[in-house]
Amino acid sequence: MTESGVPLCGACGEPVRFSSSAKEEEEEVFVACNHCNYPLCAACLEDEIKKGRDSCLRCGEPYVRNVTEKVSQESTNHGDSGVRLRTAAQLHDHQENGGHFRSLSSLSIVESEANGESGNPLWKNRVDSWMEKKNKKKAPKKSAKAQIPVEQQMENSEPLEAGQPLSRIIPISPNKLTPYRAVIIMRLIVLGLFFNYRITNPVNSAYGLWLTSVICEIWFAVSWVLDQFPKWSPINRETYINRLSARYEREGEDSQLAAVDFFVSTVDPLKEPPLITGNTVLSILSVDYPVDKVSCYVSDDGSAMLTFESLAETAEFARKWVPFCKKHSIEPRAPEFYFSQKIDYLKDKIQPSFVKERRAMKRDYEEYKVRINALVAKAQKTPEEGWIMQDGTPWPGNNPRDHPGMIQVFLGRSGAHDIEGNELPRLVYVSREKRPGYQHHKKAGAMNALVRVSAILTNAPYILNLDCDHYVNNSKAVREAMCFMMDPQVCRDVCYIQFPQRFDGIDRSDRYANRNIVFFDVNMKGLDGIQGPVYVGTGCVFNRQALYGYGPLSLPVLPKSSFCSSCCCCCRRSKKASENQTDIYRDARREDLNSAIFNLREIENYDEYERSLLISQMSFEKTFGQSSVFIESTLMENGGIGWIYGSVTEDILTGFKMHCRGWRSIYCMPTRPAFKGSAPINLSDRLHQVLRWALGSVEIFLSRHCPLWYGYGGGRLKWLQRLAYINTIIYPFTSLPLIAYCSLPAICLLTGKFIIPTLSNIASVWFLGLFISIILTSVLELRWSGVGIEDWWRNEQFWVIGGVSAHLFAVFQGFLKILAGIDTNFTVTAKATDDAEFGELYVFKWTTVLIPPTTILVVNFVGVVAGFSDALNSGYEAWGPLFGKVFFALWVILHLYPFLKGLMGRQNRTPTIVVLWSVLLASVFSLLWVKIDPFINDTDGTKSATCTSIDC
Repeated sequence: MTESGVPLCGACGEPVRFSSSAKEEEEEVFVACNHCNYPLCAACLEDEIKKGRDSCLRCGEPYVRNVTEKVSQESTNHGDSGVRLRTAAQLHDHQENGGHFRSLSSLSIVESEANGESGNPLWKNRVDSWMEKKNKKKAPKKSAKAQIPVEQQMENSEPLEAGQPLSRIIPISPNKLTPYRAVIIMRLIVLGLFFNYRITNPVNSAYGLWLTSVICEIWFAVSWVLDQFPKWSPINRETYINRLSARYEREGEDSQLAAVDFFVSTVDPLKEPPLITGNTVLSILSVDYPVDKVSCYVSDDGSAMLTFESLAETAEFARKWVPFCKKHSIEPRAPEFYFSQKIDYLKDKIQPSFVKERRAMKRDYEEYKVRINALVAKAQKTPEEGWIMQDGTPWPGNNPRDHPGMIQVFLGRSGAHDIEGNELPRLVYVSREKRPGYQHHKKAGAMNALVRVSAILTNAPYILNLDCDHYVNNSKAVREAMCFMMDPQVCRDVCYIQFPQRFDGIDRSDRYANRNIVFFDVNMKGLDGIQGPVYVGTGCVFNRQALYGYGPLSLPVLPKSSFCSSCCCCCRRSKKASENQTDIYRDARREDLNSAIFNLREIENYDEYERSLLISQMSFEKTFGQSSVFIESTLMENGGIGWIYGSVTEDILTGFKMHCRGWRSIYCMPTRPAFKGSAPINLSDRLHQVLRWALGSVEIFLSRHCPLWYGYGGGRLKWLQRLAYINTIIYPFTSLPLIAYCSLPAICLLTGKFIIPTLSNIASVWFLGLFISIILTSVLELRWSGVGIEDWWRNEQFWVIGGVSAHLFAVFQGFLKILAGIDTNFTVTAKATDDAEFGELYVFKWTTVLIPPTTILVVNFVGVVAGFSDALNSGYEAWGPLFGKVFFALWVILHLYPFLKGLMGRQNRTPTIVVLWSVLLASVFSLLWVKIDPFINDTDGTKSATCTSIDC
């Protein structure tokens, strides 16, 4: 292994130091660029100089002259053995974008079946030729830059903020974190004592109920541990956008910020309104970022002509909207949400023409909405012969399950200008090819198609993916992410930057916890202190290199060697031993890179023979066509790429595999939310959203990627991070003990039994200590996270609601789908609607998912009525035990109250028939209970048989 503190070369991955004849302890770390400290070893730098590249790959600053001379001298002494071979495409791409690249010498690639005269594969020669012609066109620009003396450039390249970090970690105050950790440990101890009492004191008169309750409580304790300990070291982060601009955007020079490809996914324009998708696209095209660095790719997985035409209208409206946004610095830059703001839009606006231009723009937007709505109305009824394009030819996507691939560039560099003559970002429509009989992998497959298309057209080093209903709320969001991705001290092992999800259009009380505040503001901050937040499917900036299947440049420590070799190393650290360690490290890197190629095994449709063919040059051309550019951008060195298949929650699975490779992620929470979206706020739609997430977790649990057993070999996934991933895939199974535990209070009230024996003084201490520790843990968690008590309570309520409904169905549906191949779908049917504000909240849609929580509510209501009825007939001594049973029943009812309110509709407008049926059912069950007493055993049969008088 390399010594600590010695960086690894960004090109070849080897330690950055001179390969001189001096003693090892006298060597000093080699620095190629004094401006950004981009790590580059002497051999790779010498290779760069030979090819005429005299500026840093990351920041574009010229190399120091004495350093280049020293490198040339070193290469003269040691020959050309240290030169790494790289393709021209890689060098060009990373010279422009400042990204890292790998050397071919560290890859183990199967020898090509067809080579040219130079010994290289034919397709590589074609790539080199293509890139050489492309570089010649840019030669004059490079020569002009070289005319400036190196000393002068270095003199002017040292601004005050250039060397400062672009972000910093803000740890939680010890005054908040230390008590929090202490209470967690205390709660663990109390839990142990509590379970010792529960297990050693069974309730013999209700042994079945007692055993069930203890099993449920143990499961809840394990779930709490999995959820709690990944929050052991939460952190906050702060970014410095001004420093980013000072370093990479200098006056009079081209911007050195890295390019970003935006991915927007959409399926059905009738379910995902084109107007919402158009607003998302408009907010992307108008972000505060250099236009030549922004490209927006829209995936139409439904091959709908409506999406295509609405995107054409959006591109036309963007010519007016983008310059308006940038001229007046408005926020947000999605017109629908900007014009609907109930704020003073004149605040901080000093241009006298702003009011006039705003009115004109609002009128233009209303006309744009009319055109989009007209397209939607037209698309409601599909012609029998299918859709016809303007030139009279049939629309290729008339059959959404069988159509060719379609790509349309609406906005690009050639002729794509706004009304003021300024250049616009690229806008590309993509509908991937689909054929019957092939598995297309839904959203994961669509995103991978965008990865390949973007690799040819723009090949930006970073990718930002958004759902079609998540718009850019903060125009500087990309800059926030670049504060991490373009900071050499941070970016080496960062695979993605995850932003929290924020939502519009949710009722003020957030009845069904749609905002997920506890998850995004508590759990994700905790994970950021370990190995990073999980990927949640949207609002995420990816390192393309990580998506291609690579491991990070700085790998974790390798597993220790055998005992004998360890002893030898302790006794004597010879130079030969260190070389062996270096060889082992290189082998580890090579194995990691090769794993990217063999990621093709993720595709289940290939057998072993086909997989082996995919690594040869001939199979590249046979599978992907003759385009050398396409091959260069996808499979030449990068192997299987992109989003991982095998689950409907491809986001969790993709992030998990990146973390298993040794990458880490970062959680970015700017003051102004970066992105905002819409959430299904009515009860039925919310439960079906949760059902889909839970089903994906069950699928991962039943797959080979389950965190319980996957990814132990490399040792790159931290244990607390693994606990977090285990929690994300087993939480649906909590529904089984939860539904049993929520039924226990009603059963106890109906049978007269209880799950807890008569409490002693010491037992009362354990119960009291458990409740106090639970409350303290929650209070201290809210204290360091800043989450409100109402948000926490809504999260607790919906944990019960989702657990006894959606999670339960997800478990059964997952097992049926994976084990039996039966794909069950629980349909939703709308029953009522309301046009008032938050009217969707009161839409009632009947679905089978609503049955279990409704049953639990009715049973507990009946149990409470039956318990009070029994106490009234049994005398004074029955009221004491009743309070404990009623307390648990009311706990269940209180947690299910939002569900009950959702069933009954708007407050104060409960249908009369519902009230009448509720009173009637309660009365009937009470009378039947008093008369029959079906669950009480006759313990004194003799007395009941002989006592017949009224005074008995």
